[in-house]
Amino acid sequence: MDLYEYQARDLFEKYEVPVLPGIIADTPEEAKAAAEKLGGGVVVVKAQVKTGGRGKAGGVKVAKTPDEAYEAAKAILGLDIKGHVVKRVMVAAGARIAKEYYFSVLLDRANRSYLSLASVEGGMEIEQLAVEKPEALARVEVNPGTGIDHAKALEIAEAAGFDAELAPKVADVFVKLFNVYKGEDATLVEVNPLILSEDGDIIALDGKVTLDDNAEFRHPGHALLEDKAAADPLEAKAKENDLNYVKLDGEVGIIGNGAGLVMSTLDVVAYAGENHGGVKPANFLDIGGGASAEVMAAGLDVILGDPQVKSVFVNVFGGITACDAVAKGIVGALAELGATASKPLVVRLDGNRVEEGRKILQDANHPLVTLAATMDEGADKAAELANA
Repeated sequence: MDLYEYQARDLFEKYEVPVLPGIIADTPEEAKAAAEKLGGGVVVVKAQVKTGGRGKAGGVKVAKTPDEAYEAAKAILGLDIKGHVVKRVMVAAGARIAKEYYFSVLLDRANRSYLSLASVEGGMEIEQLAVEKPEALARVEVNPGTGIDHAKALEIAEAAGFDAELAPKVADVFVKLFNVYKGEDATLVEVNPLILSEDGDIIALDGKVTLDDNAEFRHPGHALLEDKAAADPLEAKAKENDLNYVKLDGEVGIIGNGAGLVMSTLDVVAYAGENHGGVKPANFLDIGGGASAEVMAAGLDVILGDPQVKSVFVNVFGGITACDAVAKGIVGALAELGATASKPLVVRLDGNRVEEGRKILQDANHPLVTLAATMDEGADKAAELANA
């Protein structure tokens, strides 16, 4: 789950990371009141959207008076930034910036470790910096067992090019930012920019945090951070039913058991779609090992609720859950959904008790169901039906 900037700021403050005061506002009037509460001087009105490039899009404005804060919020609220409509702003205290830096710690899945990125050249988008000046971006592996203590933080600071005077100061902040990462079970904690103020203070001016949804059971409070109003309704429904679902932009709905199988199915359907009008997968949906009628019905309900879906490909390999149980689940799901199930389904079963499973589907003889012998055959048929 990605957090809004103001939520990241609040988490930073909880872990004693130096931040500036900030107040959220949903209307221009609230923005003006927030500026007054912050002293009536210079503030920055910042769009709260989960995407980068806010400044270039007009989503960040400096205001010297509360009246200017009102006008800035009026201009920003409702703004479309890369497909994200601004519904809230944060009014933050102004800062006199001497220098801008960059720091992040993230999950490095490829190396099964953590990775810290740091640079004395902050302010610009990190992707741009990595391309234009890769030598200015220090990459330091962080052992998950030991994390970032003061010694490791100094190593990162020195690798990034901080001088002997600044290194100890930024290292202290690096340690606190890692405490956010570890304490909140994050997969990303990023500050851009991390600034040196004209008064000599190191301040996290703009934070980005991504929390690991798999750790929600350890953090009941994380549920309060979720923006349910902005969530995709299909993804929200899938989450309510404990389904691993990600919406995509295609026309062929995908259901499989096991993340690896589903990922392979996406590739095969995309390849088959090239021969049928360029149709593509509409989603990733992993129902896991227990493909009961209830689980299958929940999965089909989510997929069939997507108006972009024209056909569904159910690709299941029977293992712990045998194919006959999966077939009963499909028949039961179609019976439970009734008229809601109105789009063609292509079903490929393989593995444990596959013949019994296929016989159950053949005997049911549901008009929407087509059996496929192989994954390639099923993907091709599903793409053909979607294109038709």
